[in-house]
Amino acid sequence: MSETNYPKFCPVAMAASLLEPRWTMLMLCEMWSGSTRFSEIQRGVPGMSPGLLSKRLKELEANGLVVRRTTGAGGHVEYLTTPIADELQPHIRALGEWAHRNIDCDVSLKDLDARLLMWKIRGKIDLLQLPKGKRVIQFILNDAPNATANYWLVTKPGEETDLCFTDPKYDVDLYVVCELRALTSAWMGHTRFETEIERERIVLSGHELMARTLTKWLTRSSFADVGKRSPATTEARAG
Repeated sequence: MSETNYPKFCPVAMAASLLEPRWTMLMLCEMWSGSTRFSEIQRGVPGMSPGLLSKRLKELEANGLVVRRTTGAGGHVEYLTTPIADELQPHIRALGEWAHRNIDCDVSLKDLDARLLMWKIRGKIDLLQLPKGKRVIQFILNDAPNATANYWLVTKPGEETDLCFTDPKYDVDLYVVCELRALTSAWMGHTRFETEIERERIVLSGHELMARTLTKWLTRSSFADVGKRSPATTEARAG
């Protein structure tokens, strides 16, 4: 038997054959978070090439996990998870919780991605907690020795938050100047925003109310409240 072939009669092996191909579970997570168009899914999994993303979508469709539909007068193509795929959501979520609980944060913060972080943050802005009207927030991320990166979040009532990689030429309400690691750590729940701000690894300037209420409108990752396993618990299990 080839090393790449699983015994198909084993349910675990069958599940693995569907979900193990690289990026598959991340694509599903991005679709569960609301991304339906090719460009949106790609922004949520920026390490994938367009060709590989197209291939994986076709595989998911062939396996009954995704359906493809054309909507609107412009004929936009959307990809939606099926009820079969949605059954997997709590199980894949549990894998993420297990990793967040057990893998050392220094490991999880080793390979950072500013664009991916900002795309995830974009989807977690609570518009109801922001002052009314259009708001522009500029993030200036320092990732030494790499170059400083700038991103702009533009919020408007009743619309999805827009993430800009180039200056949209709007007046900025709030500047968030920070270390990429500090922002990632606070958003993921390894540390607290208050701690990073106190240590001046995250510095806010501009709109006073927006700065003061940062932790209300910038919702942390859904994994942020997953408790870490204590060393004592780990040692007890090992014993």
